[in-house]
Amino acid sequence: MKVLIIGSGGREHAIAYTLKKSEKVSEIHAIPGNPGISQIGTCHKGSVEDLEGILKFVEENKIDLTVVGPEVPLCLGLVDLLEDNGFKAFGPRKEAANLEGSKVFSKEFMVKHNIPTAKYLEVKTYEDAINALNSFEYPVVIKADGLAAGKGVVIASNENEAKDALKSFMIDGSLKEAGSKVILEEFLEGFECSLLCFTDGETIIPMVSSKDHKQIYDNNLGPNTGGMGTVSPNPFLKEDMDEIFKKEILEPFVKGLKKDNLDFRGVIFIGLMIKDNKPKVLEFNVRFGDPETQSILLRLDSDLFEIMQKVSERKLNEVNIKWKEDHVACLVLASGGYPGSYEKGKVINGLKDVDEDIVIFHAGTSFKDSEVVTSGGRVLNICALGNSLEEVREKVYKAQEKITFEGKYFRKDIGLN
Repeated sequence: MKVLIIGSGGREHAIAYTLKKSEKVSEIHAIPGNPGISQIGTCHKGSVEDLEGILKFVEENKIDLTVVGPEVPLCLGLVDLLEDNGFKAFGPRKEAANLEGSKVFSKEFMVKHNIPTAKYLEVKTYEDAINALNSFEYPVVIKADGLAAGKGVVIASNENEAKDALKSFMIDGSLKEAGSKVILEEFLEGFECSLLCFTDGETIIPMVSSKDHKQIYDNNLGPNTGGMGTVSPNPFLKEDMDEIFKKEILEPFVKGLKKDNLDFRGVIFIGLMIKDNKPKVLEFNVRFGDPETQSILLRLDSDLFEIMQKVSERKLNEVNIKWKEDHVACLVLASGGYPGSYEKGKVINGLKDVDEDIVIFHAGTSFKDSEVVTSGGRVLNICALGNSLEEVREKVYKAQEKITFEGKYFRKDIGLN
């Protein structure tokens, strides 16, 4: 079978790496891919937003399954276009993708279907937002309504910070259209958990747990990023939470999809805050998380292609998904300055010097004169499997010492906070 992966990050590299293990997969293609994926399959120039160009590629190359990595093409309707032309795809259709594409749509879905979440207010003007701040205690969470590549959430600890964030989003247009409408939300205390699930709209199967580290600095300080590292399983999650997730989150979610006629066949990534064994949903993402995927897929002990194929055919109930007992750590190496402005084109050294049991996924790299150079904020994902959290932490931090590029930055507390 021929598979096309849409995207260029560490998530897409991890998907390609896992699909390569399937005996059913004969060819792997990626648009646009990255230097890491090019070692597994064939990368092709193109934009993830060029839907017609992707369709043309699928037609000409007789692709059997297209796996959509990022949220933007999902929200633009890539799956709709492919399926309407007779091609199989893994990912939700456009209307269902609004669960990530619009924070307002997402919160309304949660409230409508009794899925626990933080109280919130939708505001459409800067003046209304300033007035609405009086309804919340500090810290308050400010979320841009639209897609913002993980940078549309600000936790404001006082009124001045809140006003600055609202001005940046709604007046200065720092996030363009994504920030023209915002949500004010109560701040939830507890610990965060990433819950990723395969679903075909009828059946929903949770993956193993993981813990993301969103803030740029150690001890969960500083601005949010796309994610600075993950561990799996989540060390803070109690083992008896599975039934609570199923009853309070997953079952109402699937019932809501059916009731609202949302065609969702792919991965739903649910960001949770948990306190006293009570989960509340922070957000929905309609695709594999990044860098959660890098940790989770290394623990998968089943054929990913078969799972994806069954999901696209609404036959997920026919699959028995197995997982390894191992622990996994994923450490993100980032460009200096990220999540703000940063320089690109820095030569990366040492990629071939790490131990054989280290898996490196390329997140923001490109080729320049046959050398691998930095091309994004998050550059590399250093991953390791082992028997304990302590072992995998030691492995990834030892491995990162061998990889160098100008401005390299990473958190030192992945798995601890």
